[in-house]
Amino acid sequence: MGFSTLDYIVFGIYCLVIIGLGLWVSKPKKGQEKTANEYFLAGNSLTWWAVGASLIAANISAEHFIAMSGSGYAIGLAIAAYEWLAAVTLIVVAKYFLPIFLEKKIYTMPQFINQRFNRSVSSFFAIFWLLVYVFVNLTSVSYLGALALENIIGVPLIYGIVGLLIFSGIYSIYGGMSSVAWTDVIQVVFLVIGGLFTTFLALDAVGAGSVIDGFGVIFDKTSHHFHMVIARGSSMVPDGSGGFKDTFNDLPGVAVIFGAMWLTNLGYWGFNQYIIQKGLAAKSINEAKKGLIFAGYLKIIVPLLVVIPGITAYVLVNHFTPEELSVIIGKPVEAIGIIGKSDEAYPWLLKNFVPTGIRGLAFAALAAAIVSSLASMINSTSTIFTMDIYKEFFNKEASNKKLVLVGRMAAVVALVIAISVAPMLSNLDQVFQYIQEYTGFIYPGVVVVFAMGLFWKQMTSKAALWTTIITIPIGIIIKLSMPEIPFIMRMGYVFMILCTVASVISFLDKGIKVKSPAADSDVQKLSIKSSYILMALGILCLIAGAIFSISLSHLGVESILMMGVLLLMLGIIFYTNFKIDIEDPKALKVENAKTLFTTNVGFNVGAIGIIVIVVFLYGIFW
Repeated sequence: MGFSTLDYIVFGIYCLVIIGLGLWVSKPKKGQEKTANEYFLAGNSLTWWAVGASLIAANISAEHFIAMSGSGYAIGLAIAAYEWLAAVTLIVVAKYFLPIFLEKKIYTMPQFINQRFNRSVSSFFAIFWLLVYVFVNLTSVSYLGALALENIIGVPLIYGIVGLLIFSGIYSIYGGMSSVAWTDVIQVVFLVIGGLFTTFLALDAVGAGSVIDGFGVIFDKTSHHFHMVIARGSSMVPDGSGGFKDTFNDLPGVAVIFGAMWLTNLGYWGFNQYIIQKGLAAKSINEAKKGLIFAGYLKIIVPLLVVIPGITAYVLVNHFTPEELSVIIGKPVEAIGIIGKSDEAYPWLLKNFVPTGIRGLAFAALAAAIVSSLASMINSTSTIFTMDIYKEFFNKEASNKKLVLVGRMAAVVALVIAISVAPMLSNLDQVFQYIQEYTGFIYPGVVVVFAMGLFWKQMTSKAALWTTIITIPIGIIIKLSMPEIPFIMRMGYVFMILCTVASVISFLDKGIKVKSPAADSDVQKLSIKSSYILMALGILCLIAGAIFSISLSHLGVESILMMGVLLLMLGIIFYTNFKIDIEDPKALKVENAKTLFTTNVGFNVGAIGIIVIVVFLYGIFW
């Protein structure tokens, strides 16, 4: 299937390096046992570059090399919105979210919810995340990785699923966060270099020896694949069952920019355990902040590694005859193979355009992306189960040794479940969209509860609990009653409902309230002024949405209603925090807030750079 002895040797070296490093860095000192902090948070030892590398290694997986490349093949560059907007989101998380979590010295996101609200709400979120990690993330990533193994070197799907999960489990279960984070540094090197090789060689082939000419060719032949904003009815993609669906359903116009994709990004990067856990393991708040800015720049280049190859594969398959492909690739027509569904685009490129030896390196990049993500998910699944389920409900006085043992057992159980469920995804065309849609059922509730819990003193435990309870049912009701609505816009509608419910319940809740402490007068004046501006902008967005939603519905302009509600809610939070002199007794108390949220010149320059680059890219490819 295209692998030579040299490719197997290169790939084998990669496997030995990762397992060897993972076991070595996590080896406890002689006569000492691992503590829970060392196992789940690497003893808070991660430097900024380790934090950033580990974040990206955990994030970039088969979802990207296989599924996002597949979406690039089917949809085009517009799918890169997930990456470029995520880079901007990382700035928000670094400045406002992560510093609070680090100051509170938490292990898990449900633990924070328990501190801010109560055990009932945190238990709901613990169960939510466990279900998502096991039944959506672990299964989809292992399936997509196995699909690549099957297409590239002929490994049967089920063997690939089992092999990848066991490989990632060997060092992550033994060593915990230390193994995961420090091997991720190596994984990032493999996946970036290997990914760039695949992109370079595919474009070089299309451009007859010139990468620049190759980019020009794919742009000229399929310019519709280079639009970031997609209108309703402008293009169709396979629906996975033999038919076609409107691309607008996956990426609804300007809703990507002004709508609920922000919920996905904030929920994923700010409150998702297997991502934020890397920041929680940082040496200090400043190291964590710098690590997230570093990760933001890495996110900007991800589309070059995964989306451009997908578009290149689309051009090769649809704009060249089999005979022309045979000449370009240097293989007989029957040896080239076909792309039966979108997610086969990257394996097809890897098999046909990457030469011997380099193919092993490129496949190591793909494996690095898959294994690093699986390892992070396994580690976070065991962390949540151990700290939020086992310790809270079964053994509050558990020793470090017991907690580590339970964490390892939980990880093994998660692996077994994922192995059983993953093969069921084989009938999907774009698994990336499956992942986004079904995690989208919980992100509106996640963002409302966490964001309000962080910044709104009036938010009560009762409001948080009911918001959590109704999140998935409301999403299901809207999906069933209005199936034609794109899932990104459905998330926006759920968000608006949840904001309203949480606000009403919080204001009507007659539970215990306490006197708010005196606030700094300068901070109070700034917050009140900011609240007026935010509420005015929110009202303008709502008016614009009401006026233009129908006439510009083909561009998803109604999504600006969600932005209006978000701005209005922020304005209310800023206003009531200082105008109402009572608050929820568990409202967040942040010591030295000015210092905590202050960023240095390096951070500010880095953040501005990310924003400028993203705006520039959108300006070019609008």
